[in-house]
Amino acid sequence: MVYIQRRETFSASHRLYNAAWSDDQNEAVFGKCSNRYGHGHNFQLIVTVKGDVNPDTGFVMNLVDLKDIMHREVIEHVDHRNLNEDVPFLKGIQPSTENLAIAFWDRLAPAIAAKGAQLHSIRIIETENNFVEYFGA
Repeated sequence: MVYIQRRETFSASHRLYNAAWSDDQNEAVFGKCSNRYGHGHNFQLIVTVKGDVNPDTGFVMNLVDLKDIMHREVIEHVDHRNLNEDVPFLKGIQPSTENLAIAFWDRLAPAIAAKGAQLHSIRIIETENNFVEYFGA
C-alpha cells in the first residue's frame, strides 16, 4: 500500500456561533471566533490517498486528477467565501475545522474512489498552530 498527498490552499471566513445560545455564552465558548462579523483564515487542505501502484502508470492515482477533484469538489466552493453563508454543502453546519474535514471527506471520497484509489485522510491547517486530521467514519 502506497500513500500519496496533495496540498491545496484556500482563503475563507467563518463565524463560530450557536444561535441557540446567548452572546455571552458564545463569547465564553468561542471567544473572538464568535465575532458577529466573522474572521478569516488562509487554510491548507492536505489530502492523503492510498492504494496499490498501477503497474502501467506507476501511480496510485494521477496527482493531476487528485488536484482536479480537490478543486471541483471543495476549493471552488470555499475559496474566498463565507463558510457560514456562501457554501450550500455547509448550510446548517457549524463551520469548525472539524466539521469542515467531515464535509470535505464526504465530497472527496466518492470522486477519489471513482479513480480507483481510496481516501485515507484529510488534514486541514487553519493556523500555524491549529489543525485537524480526519480518517473517515
